[in-house]
Amino acid sequence: MTASTTTPSSSGLARRSLFAVAGAALLGPLLAAPALAQGDWPAGRVITWVVPYPPGGSTDVLGRNIASRLGAALATNVIVDNRAGATGTIGAAFVAKAAPDGYTLLGTSIGPQAIAPHLMGKLPYDHIAAFEPVVTLGTIPHILVVGANQPFKTVADLLAAAKAQPGKLAFASGGNGTILQMQGELLQQQTGARFIHVPYKGDTPALQDTLAEQVQFMFAPAAAALPHVQSGKLRALAVTSAQRLKALPAVPTMGEVGMKDFVVEQWQAAFAPARTPAAVVQRLNQEINKALKDPAVVALADKLGVTLVGGTPRQLGDLQKADSAKWAKVIKDGNIKAE
Repeated sequence: MTASTTTPSSSGLARRSLFAVAGAALLGPLLAAPALAQGDWPAGRVITWVVPYPPGGSTDVLGRNIASRLGAALATNVIVDNRAGATGTIGAAFVAKAAPDGYTLLGTSIGPQAIAPHLMGKLPYDHIAAFEPVVTLGTIPHILVVGANQPFKTVADLLAAAKAQPGKLAFASGGNGTILQMQGELLQQQTGARFIHVPYKGDTPALQDTLAEQVQFMFAPAAAALPHVQSGKLRALAVTSAQRLKALPAVPTMGEVGMKDFVVEQWQAAFAPARTPAAVVQRLNQEINKALKDPAVVALADKLGVTLVGGTPRQLGDLQKADSAKWAKVIKDGNIKAE
């Protein structure tokens, strides 16, 4: 007994060939997209680095310098797109909705990624799930400062006065929901002291009124406050970093004056949209880490008061989650509302 065989007709083969070609034509772009993103990316295409703040601030200036070096390393152009507004959440929302192909990045800070989402109610994106962490760019320490003519010589002096006159002493910030306000709120919650919060439209006018002693104190970015501390116009009571600042070796940390959990640093970081291919995220991480070691970037960071960090995507993700939980609690406990 022999097995029977069936020979396809020539017309059947032709039909199947046509279907195969048509199927390949339809699937081709779908199959090629991941290959382009992971293998050939960026293939000369322009990458957009979104800054969710106006031009000129430290996040913008540092981001532009890193974007320039990233473009050179990837043999393409990286353009900076400032999309300011709503404490940084407008730019963040734009990137969250962008295609996860490695061509849109977010160069941002702690505000829109860990603080604002807990103040602004429902946002059009999840501030954690909508992003792939790429790398921490750097941190900005803050200094608790008072005017030179204020009677407070130490943090203990300030707290004693506040407790003796609840709700009488005022602290300035660059606006509602900023990291500067959050530090004043954290100080109240940790010590039981009660202050008046005076929000300004930016850190600069807040610092000006602290210098003019219209308010008693503020937590000011180190780079902005240092010249005034060094000239004697402001008195530094403590720094919010884990270690003392090299520029102010005699000024204690908040931990050294009795607040062990008071470590606050305003980080800046790069994120990509969620589901960006891991190979692309890793390449971005690698090249940005190299840029952070460039002597010119290091010198710029020193001028901006930024301590460059770098590291892995996972380290940034862990940092974001920890700070998000921390400030969510401060905001809830203080019943803080966006205004």
